[in-house]
Amino acid sequence: MAWLTHIFTRFAITVSEWTGKPAIFVLALLSVILWGATGPIFAYSDTWQLVINTSTTIVTFLMVFLLQNAQTRDTRAIQAKLNELILTSAAENRFIGIENLDDEDLKHLDRLVEKAAKRHHERHAGDAGESVEHNRTVAAKSANKRKRRRTSGTASTRNQSNPAKS
Repeated sequence: MAWLTHIFTRFAITVSEWTGKPAIFVLALLSVILWGATGPIFAYSDTWQLVINTSTTIVTFLMVFLLQNAQTRDTRAIQAKLNELILTSAAENRFIGIENLDDEDLKHLDRLVEKAAKRHHERHAGDAGESVEHNRTVAAKSANKRKRRRTSGTASTRNQSNPAKS
């Protein structure tokens, strides 16, 4: 059974990558345009309408399962990477596995993190204010240098193009 799961996983990855390409969208769009163009030929019959309805329903039904498989696998991989980052950093280990909590527990944890962020911001507000002021000073000096370069560059260009005025 493991080999069947492996085959399905490979198939789901290939199909989801393939169907996400612009060329496939264009192909689907051209199919719809071609179907619409054949309307007058088939007198817009019920069978003509049934062709597009049935084909799009089948494709959509199958794609839901393939895309859900790919999304679930991607989410698991991201969670594993985040868990590894948490384990190897100074972050709290209680965040590992929170994706399995119910909504109420997640909301509670979100409120706790929000409170902690506010406390952190209040503790470091003075530091941030100083660094913001420092950044503004550096930006202003840089802007003044650029302005002086532009002005002096324009003046030297004028002097070179019209030597009689200098």
